[in-house]
Amino acid sequence: MIAVSSRPVKRHWNTVSFASTLYLIPVLDLLLAEIPNRWKAEIRLGLQEALVNAAKHGNALDPSKTVLVRFSVVANQHWWVISDQGAGFNTPEEALPCDEQECGRGMYILHQIFDQVQWNHQGTELRLCKCVRSPYRLPLLT
Repeated sequence: MIAVSSRPVKRHWNTVSFASTLYLIPVLDLLLAEIPNRWKAEIRLGLQEALVNAAKHGNALDPSKTVLVRFSVVANQHWWVISDQGAGFNTPEEALPCDEQECGRGMYILHQIFDQVQWNHQGTELRLCKCVRSPYRLPLLT
């Protein structure tokens, strides 16, 4: 089940929460609704990676645990705050892929796609920001 709410705070934040699952198409469609078409493929990849990490690694795909996403648009900045109910992890100093393993690849992807990537100290909340009208860079994916 997916729950969506909208509540005004200092800026207008929307919230979506869902039971830990890897079926993310409706959630991603909702989170990308206001993204310009030329950026959608790239940002979809990054958000999918972040949501899979929260559901799979954070919540261990436990359907009794939820992933919470708060999202907002301020000027040309799109913000997503993704929280899970897991035990957290030690946030990395560098987001580079490991040599012959898959660990770290997702974090590398996040840093390539988003302009800001920040974790809380517990490693249970990820803040992502993307400036879609940046004069400095075009989308990586088209």
